[in-house]
Amino acid sequence: MGNLCATPVDTHTPPPTIPSSPVSSNRHGSTQPQNLRVYSLTELKTATKNFRPDTMLGEGGFGRVFKGWVDEATYAPSKVGVGIPVAVKKSNPDSSQGLREWKAEVEFLGKFSHPNVVKLIGYCWEEKQFLLVYEYMQRGSLENHLFRKGVEPLPWETRIKIATGAACGLTFLHTSEKSVIYRDFKASNILLDGNFNPKLSDFGLAKLGPSNGNSHVSTNPVGTYGYAAPEYIATGHLYIKSDVYGFGVVLLELLTGLRAVDPNRPSGSHNLVGWAEPSLSSKKKVKKLIDPRLGDDYSPKGAWATAELILKCLESDPRKRPSMEEVLVILERISSFKDRPKEPKSRARTPSHY
Repeated sequence: MGNLCATPVDTHTPPPTIPSSPVSSNRHGSTQPQNLRVYSLTELKTATKNFRPDTMLGEGGFGRVFKGWVDEATYAPSKVGVGIPVAVKKSNPDSSQGLREWKAEVEFLGKFSHPNVVKLIGYCWEEKQFLLVYEYMQRGSLENHLFRKGVEPLPWETRIKIATGAACGLTFLHTSEKSVIYRDFKASNILLDGNFNPKLSDFGLAKLGPSNGNSHVSTNPVGTYGYAAPEYIATGHLYIKSDVYGFGVVLLELLTGLRAVDPNRPSGSHNLVGWAEPSLSSKKKVKKLIDPRLGDDYSPKGAWATAELILKCLESDPRKRPSMEEVLVILERISSFKDRPKEPKSRARTPSHY
């Protein structure tokens, strides 16, 4: 099976640019400067109906995200329903962290072009407000599709497709001219388009990676509990392969349908990795880990190969973890498995692992 990471095709040429960086590319995408539109606050008020509550898509540490509309050719603000939808992230004006993360987003996404990295269209910095305008991702986050009640469970093939696309995005970042450590790989930062193609979003914590396998050292590790690599939490040492650990956690969420951390689970299983990791080396136990909502619609060979890959990604020693390029090769192989369980299980079983 060929490499699933496609070369990006950008059909739009938006207006003004931010300061550029050296042009480079690899087989996964390009790190040439992107043309970003500089918006006024008035323009973004027009695009979002003055940030009305009914246009809000979500809320996070940075601030709120609103749905807006822009012209398809020029990305100029448009009336609601005219042109193409965009996501407008509006910061909390009192947050110094928000400003730092806003600058990081513009710095990184202003350089990257890749099918599995969300496209930054433009930005605004005015009246102590800092905003970012992204392409709109119709299906929202992977987190919602895995964990929100009432949402149709993702089929096995779609889960592997999402994992493979996300691996393409991380591989691109890690192998770009100045290796980038994403630092906050988690289900809520993986956005999905109408065809469930994944794109990495939220580069507020990203850092340019050290060379030759060395590490950054941070006195104040940041990230998300449950996804952050143990060496980073314990020592502040941040490696390219710290991202691989986070990828392993998300892959475990895709396999089990369970959150990385959930205090509502029975005692001893609040932390998914600690609870599930001992079972990942047994085929019999892996069967019990698989998201019961899948019923018989999954590949036993693929599930076992996924469990083996998760174990490699979760190695406590970052040097023993595979590179994202190696992870991608394994996922492409897993995506080719079409087998199904030989003995059908009851589809009526209770959706619980306990």
